[in-house]
Amino acid sequence: MARRIAVEYGPDASGFKVLDGSEEALDWRLALIDTAVSSVDIQTYLWYPDNTGRLMLERAIRAAQRGVHVRLIVDDLLTVGLDQLIVELENQPNFEIRLFNPWAGRSFGARLGELVAETERLNTRMHDKLVIVDGVAAVVGGRNIGDHYFGISHAYNFHDLDLIGIGRVAQQANAMFDAFWNGDWVVSARNLDIDPDPEFAEAEWKDIQTKNRKAKELSAFPREVQDWSRELADLEGNLRIGTSEVAYDEATGKAISQNMAAEMFRFLERAQHEVLITNAYIIPGEPGIDLVRRLTGRGVKVRILTNSLASHDVPAVNSHYEDWRDDLVKAGAELYELRADAAIRSIVEVPPVEGEFVGLHTKSVVVDGRYVFIGSMNFDPRSSNINTEAGAFIDSPTLAADVQALMERDMAPDNAWQVFLDESGEPYWVNSRETVTTQPARDTFQRVLNVFFKAFPRSYY
Repeated sequence: MARRIAVEYGPDASGFKVLDGSEEALDWRLALIDTAVSSVDIQTYLWYPDNTGRLMLERAIRAAQRGVHVRLIVDDLLTVGLDQLIVELENQPNFEIRLFNPWAGRSFGARLGELVAETERLNTRMHDKLVIVDGVAAVVGGRNIGDHYFGISHAYNFHDLDLIGIGRVAQQANAMFDAFWNGDWVVSARNLDIDPDPEFAEAEWKDIQTKNRKAKELSAFPREVQDWSRELADLEGNLRIGTSEVAYDEATGKAISQNMAAEMFRFLERAQHEVLITNAYIIPGEPGIDLVRRLTGRGVKVRILTNSLASHDVPAVNSHYEDWRDDLVKAGAELYELRADAAIRSIVEVPPVEGEFVGLHTKSVVVDGRYVFIGSMNFDPRSSNINTEAGAFIDSPTLAADVQALMERDMAPDNAWQVFLDESGEPYWVNSRETVTTQPARDTFQRVLNVFFKAFPRSYY
């Protein structure tokens, strides 16, 4: 497939497909891992030991068992209590794990003390997400590995967006992965001071398989490695052709080179007619407001979708986004906030699971109906100044049309509130059912937290 694209469209071309629904997003990750011949590289911020985490882990292990070289880079933020499992995986043939910016102390208490002593270093986390197979296919986007991101959490589920790319984009993603793999901020799991335990490994392997087959939440997904040739044939006929650049913050030496914010500003500044932004966590600051003002001032239509307080999983972000909400509208943007009961929950949740609400986790941009960004970067100080972030910038009118249609669907009144300012400058919210003058929230406790987190510095989020 990749070779055909290169022959027909040139060596810089790739084929792309948007992964919109939760079910197809996980299916395609499983499909790529199941069909891997030589290599599977996965880079992720969070990998939860829940249903989807176990399912993807089993597939990665089975790939290694059939001779595929599997490499994982996982941020060390939430690996507490998992060291023995990590060591056992590292000890398997064809399987390697490296941890980004790890704690020296491995217990929760030791980590807490170390965080106090080295706050600046340990506050830096790897927020990137990649799945790359055989150097020819890649998934780029914002989904971590866990039930919230694939529609099977009983608490809440995220609406997110990924991109599967075939061809040159996978080579670009591989270059990024290798830069992290060989960089100064990752440490091999072999450095953990824990001896392998064959009995633990055998028991854990049996437990993973048993739980995967018993979990009702996974009933929509194949529990065994399967033949995906029909799906791959269909994919080949439906790819959108374009050129790409995978950009990322480089973790070299003691510093993180924060490239992504500047890349994003340049990308948005190129707009001549229209910009659509869907981003889960927005705290724009004066530079972001000035950018929107410049764009609308020269006639560019700007539409933005983010979380409402009601759809938020992180009230602290909303506490500081709220300071800039009115400014975005005054700068000329059309501003939308996702409804917690959005109609798109039908593609977010995977039966038989029904979560309590839907949240937004997407990070996508379309410029002038031609240029697309999909990645991990939020529009907030943490993404700009602290985390490492990544994403694909793509030139493809056909892909842009696909993504724009999805973004406009998500901004529709059945899925989102539009924010307006009344004559006295006060905000009000309108959707397909009602108009309200107080920001939508799920309950009073959310409103209390929203006030509480205003006391914390916005640069942390």
